[in-house]
Amino acid sequence: MHEFIKKVKTLTNRLAMNNHFKIVLLTVALTVVFSSCKSKGDNTTQKQDADIEQTMIPQEKDSVLAIIEKVNTHWQEAHPEPNFAFWHPAAYHTGNIEAYKLTGNEEFLAYSEAWAEHNKWMGAKSDDKSAWKYNYGETDDHVLFGDWQIAFQTYIDLYTLEGSTDPSKIARAKEVMEYEMSTPNNDYWWWADGLYMVMPVMTKLYKVTGNEQYLDKLNEYLAYSDSIMLDEETGLYFRDAKYVYPKHKSLNGKKDFWARGDGWVFAGLAKVLQDLPENSQYREAFESRFKKMAVTLKEAQQPEGYWTRSILDPEHAPGPETSGTAFFTYGYLWGINNDLLDEETYLPVVEKSWEYLTEVALQEDGSVGYVQPIGEKAIPGQVVDVNSTADFGVGAYLLAASEMARFVDSE
Repeated sequence: MHEFIKKVKTLTNRLAMNNHFKIVLLTVALTVVFSSCKSKGDNTTQKQDADIEQTMIPQEKDSVLAIIEKVNTHWQEAHPEPNFAFWHPAAYHTGNIEAYKLTGNEEFLAYSEAWAEHNKWMGAKSDDKSAWKYNYGETDDHVLFGDWQIAFQTYIDLYTLEGSTDPSKIARAKEVMEYEMSTPNNDYWWWADGLYMVMPVMTKLYKVTGNEQYLDKLNEYLAYSDSIMLDEETGLYFRDAKYVYPKHKSLNGKKDFWARGDGWVFAGLAKVLQDLPENSQYREAFESRFKKMAVTLKEAQQPEGYWTRSILDPEHAPGPETSGTAFFTYGYLWGINNDLLDEETYLPVVEKSWEYLTEVALQEDGSVGYVQPIGEKAIPGQVVDVNSTADFGVGAYLLAASEMARFVDSE
């Protein structure tokens, strides 16, 4: 800059300008110089701002692993005794298995192993097939009800992770699902949650056995689910037939899609696609479902990063909720990590949801707050706060964090 001004002075002297014109020319020169400097400064500031925004995504895999360790250790220390094999403890274990895969923490693996042993590698325990039911039920004769079948996901994972040659670990899973597939019924998955509970069981058993019937029945059962719960316009699922619009409406007369219900579906589709063969005749349809949900959910995300309990009507049950948000984050990250979702389009969604999950939902002691209690819908006036936590919510959180660790590791 000094050289530029010196040259201007020399030029004005050579041109024998009077003092007035010399001052005018020097003023113009200085204006040009300072404008240029300001422009460069603005560009630098913009770059710095962009860098700050980018830090919403962790820069180091170890920082994500530390979160996984903190959250999971806190949960396991607070719940040292194995729980039963029903859906909500079982949903936690689907997250715990992913946490083990990322951290290699043998205590995490042992925790799921002890749970499986406690439950004798079974869901509901009845041996009388003539009495098996699949309506809602928490008793041992509800063997065909998907909330008892989700446990099979973890049993199969333990079997494959440990390179087991002990068929007893997956014997009950095969017995139940093969019996189910032998019946003429196709209406087993009558509620949205069931798609997370059982769809991945089908693909996992296919990978273990090579039996194509698991994929055929998966497609058949999902077609029934679509016929009673899928909203073609949005690609989202009503929780079950009771909540289909316009028979049921949200507070403001809108379609009422329950966040955790659609979280189950979005995450379930990701888990199916993880194991579904690339050349499967069903793959294109599954990818299409997954991508359509991703588009709708992106538009419904709140500025603070979470999704409200009634996805398209934030006023119905306002405020943050973690379980649905964690499942959506898991699905988006899995899609990005596996080249099914465009990173440029969907990473900003993940940036916001991850900030919510780590800055609001995650507490100093490792607990996970703002998890809506067990239920089946968004309830106006229901209190969901920092102290609201649950096993299935922690499981969803671990799924999201595990995929974030994979994302950071791949960058």
